[in-house]
Amino acid sequence: MPLHVILVHPEIHWNTGNAGRSCLAAGATLHLVEPLGFSLEEREVRRAGLDYWEHVDLRIWPSWEALERELPSFGAPFFFSTKAARMVWDADLTGADVALIFGRETGGLPPEVQARYADRMLAMPIHSPHVRSLNLSTCVGIALYEVLRQRASVR
Repeated sequence: MPLHVILVHPEIHWNTGNAGRSCLAAGATLHLVEPLGFSLEEREVRRAGLDYWEHVDLRIWPSWEALERELPSFGAPFFFSTKAARMVWDADLTGADVALIFGRETGGLPPEVQARYADRMLAMPIHSPHVRSLNLSTCVGIALYEVLRQRASVR
């Protein structure tokens, strides 16, 4: 049951590294959509302490448009935004193939993507009015493991 995590224009290599570790642990493919806010050169990856990076199932896309053309082949897409009305817990993530799509740390997904996929947007519950959003890699981990939890409960 393929599982995909897509980071659109990620800016911080530590967040991407943590997302990669979570993908590796959960058996998911990590897709990175350029431009990236950091280098994936071996020296940079080593400096970030990503000694597991060579094992991550990683695909790099030159643009959102290139990935979007292939998006239907990844399964049911779910987009994440702090502006979404539906919580991640309320989505049925048990489908055979699922793609979890996240925007960049400082601005989220582009407005045109949010508008086009408004019915597929999900949010993380945030109860404190003092917190605008959660860290990108935290959101990736929550979403990945919610997929795994839901899949395990239907077996």
